[in-house]
Amino acid sequence: MNNQKLKQWIQVVISLGIAVWIFWFLYKDIALDSLLQQIKSSNWLWIGASMLISLVSYGMRGWRWSLLIHSEEGEKVNPMRAYHATMIGYLVNLMIPRAGEVAKCGVLTRTNGISMGHLLGTVILERSVDLLCLMGTILLAFVVQNELFLELASQLVNVESLISALKSNLPIAIGGLVILILIIRFIFKRFSDHGLINKIQHFIREIAGGLKRIGKMDNPIGFWTSSILLWVLYFLTMYTVSLGIESTANLSTGEVLLVMVMGSIGMVAPVQGGIGTFHALVAFILIQFGVSEVDGKIFAAIIHGTQLVLVLILGIISWVSMMKLPTWKQPEQA
Repeated sequence: MNNQKLKQWIQVVISLGIAVWIFWFLYKDIALDSLLQQIKSSNWLWIGASMLISLVSYGMRGWRWSLLIHSEEGEKVNPMRAYHATMIGYLVNLMIPRAGEVAKCGVLTRTNGISMGHLLGTVILERSVDLLCLMGTILLAFVVQNELFLELASQLVNVESLISALKSNLPIAIGGLVILILIIRFIFKRFSDHGLINKIQHFIREIAGGLKRIGKMDNPIGFWTSSILLWVLYFLTMYTVSLGIESTANLSTGEVLLVMVMGSIGMVAPVQGGIGTFHALVAFILIQFGVSEVDGKIFAAIIHGTQLVLVLILGIISWVSMMKLPTWKQPEQA
């Protein structure tokens, strides 16, 4: 095993260890009987509905990805293959964080002959748009639940003192920001040949170029509409689960929105499937809404557990389906 592979495996083991430790720390004091009792008393029609909504969102994500894939080489990728590749990516992410993006591209490279570089570019663009949507969702949650946002922020920092300090030092703050921008600009120009600077500039150009390509694609309206609908579906997934569990059935839509935001942030963490981080953040925000600590943790376990089972089942089905397909070969010239 070479040093690069050893380093990758060490990173995987460390991230898994952190995830398991967080999960154990959260649930070590919760009796198994309490969890089983909550599972039995839950309304599984609502939870089943949430899993069905998730299935629709996976299909929509596959369709959206297929809109981005345009290459003169290889065979056109249809939405079904993009969906199967997406589910394989989710499955791989459960084992190795962030490896799923590469895995799903590799699947389509094998079955459709699309270059890996082009596919990775579309994935980067997807993630950039998802990040914009997450920021928009956070802003929406702030508008809907601004008092709670400020209350949570005050637990971490003294908001009034911070605002007062900014006002009294506004000229210094603006001057510091201008100087920082000038320093960054100087570094990028002075060390433009440095490997790291090149990578950062290339990444920024990829995102900017990708956003421009969206406007030139065959169905830009479909892309942006599906991007927004995906987050609506994520919300409905969370909302239907909340209706199915007695302790969260009375949450308002605004409160569920904030729970979804916290859960989404937890899923971004570089651990396998958001294990631990998702549970911690969802339970934390539910406690702020008056849900007991035990019920908040059980809610997080139920929604994450059902989604995990769904990804495992659908991911394995997709993997079997795609592995049955032959490797794409360049057609012989007449």
